[in-house]
Amino acid sequence: MSNSLDNWDNWKNTLKAAINLGDKAGLTQETMSNVGSSIGTFLAKSVEPENEEQRLLKEMWSVANNNEKETMTSVLIKMINN
Repeated sequence: MSNSLDNWDNWKNTLKAAINLGDKAGLTQETMSNVGSSIGTFLAKSVEPENEEQRLLKEMWSVANNNEKETMTSVLIKMINN
């Protein structure tokens, strides 16, 4: 279980670094959400989840419509920034 939590924390830290880089580059929240949605779609199609949290996100992503995916992306960005 510890390994799963470590992977989840590593994933969140990687995402936070990407968000910070986007902030420093002057990207708007909307642009980051759009990029995040595109990356989420790629990951859902191409990458096997490494832990239960990522598996849940993948399952949620697979049933969400575009508006819901944008909302999920915005919520993830908020979660990472807090």
